Amino acid sequence: MQAQERIVFGEPAGEALLAEIKQRGARRVFVTSTRSLAKLSDGPLQAIEKALGSLHVGTFSAIASHSPREDVIAGAGAARAAKADLIVAVGGGSVVDATKAMLMCLWHNLDSPAAMEPYRSGRDDGRIPTPMVPPPDAIRMVAIPTTLSAAEFTPNAGVTNSETHFKQSFSHRLFVPMTVILDPVMTMATPEWLLVSTGIRSVDHAVESYCSPTANPATEPLSLQGLRLLHRSLPAMVERPDDLAARLDGQFGMWQAISASIAGAGSGASHGIGYVLGSGYGVPHGHTSCVMLPAVLRWNASFNGERQKALSAAMGAPDRPAGDLIAELVQRIGQPGNLRAVGIKREDLPTIAERAMTYAPVRRNPKKINGPADVMEILEIAW
Repeated sequence: MQAQERIVFGEPAGEALLAEIKQRGARRVFVTSTRSLAKLSDGPLQAIEKALGSLHVGTFSAIASHSPREDVIAGAGAARAAKADLIVAVGGGSVVDATKAMLMCLWHNLDSPAAMEPYRSGRDDGRIPTPMVPPPDAIRMVAIPTTLSAAEFTPNAGVTNSETHFKQSFSHRLFVPMTVILDPVMTMATPEWLLVSTGIRSVDHAVESYCSPTANPATEPLSLQGLRLLHRSLPAMVERPDDLAARLDGQFGMWQAISASIAGAGSGASHGIGYVLGSGYGVPHGHTSCVMLPAVLRWNASFNGERQKALSAAMGAPDRPAGDLIAELVQRIGQPGNLRAVGIKREDLPTIAERAMTYAPVRRNPKKINGPADVMEILEIAW
């Protein structure tokens, strides 16, 4: 069972955070974030630091995209030195995932990227991960998201090994933030491209969870409602940037979409190939989904085209292919729609195809992917 206790919405983030801190008795609160948010004079990070007042004992704002191990270790070291008893992540998926992994480092006093290796899950070398054993008073986290990536709802941390350029997973039930605070105001300083592209990442959660072989009557309504909310709200965010209701709809959409995955519906090739594009080629999380999801839907259509009609219906056009509708949504919100647009070269494709087969979501794709040649077919569609 997950250990997430509360999801708060409808309250200003600073007020909601102080109420959580009071309830939990924390006295030394450490904040994690990014350099881009730290550079703002009056952004979400500054608002949270101001709200904390004397409870604030430090901030680590050097977490890079795709959560490199080095940043996890550096952040854990800073939190340890500050004697933090609660960590608050302010940012998107990379910040949240890095903070989850920082918890592990604090629980086990890990002080180097190599020291994290035994705890890695999803291993392909036959070794069983070393179990994490949090102390009785294990430090936990609260998340205040500024994007729509939905990392704050899961107990998994995606962390990049900078030496191999592979995205790797670390997981523990206590990684999941105790509390998530959804405040659309916290997204106002997020660049439009980042906000809406991470929204497509959540569309990816909705679509691939619905198409998953492990989807079931408990997960399907979550996937479809998440897709409905996101398909409606993402264009509204672009057309009406000050519309907080649209932004909150997007936050509800990402919550619904990821809930299907948490409940047992898996992901597929769009996620798996996206891990390669992100960790190996520096493509932002959201853009990997913008580029890959339409291509994967089109490749899968010969196998699950009938099932995809429910996705099309959720987007208001039941008679049109879901892959086309997602591609049009990506275009409408001004995001890249092919591999060339995110800097991938044709000569990169064979390596991407080989590396993709090492990721479980590719092997779990609803239409069976037998090897790199099948991945190459998907990449050609996305090219």
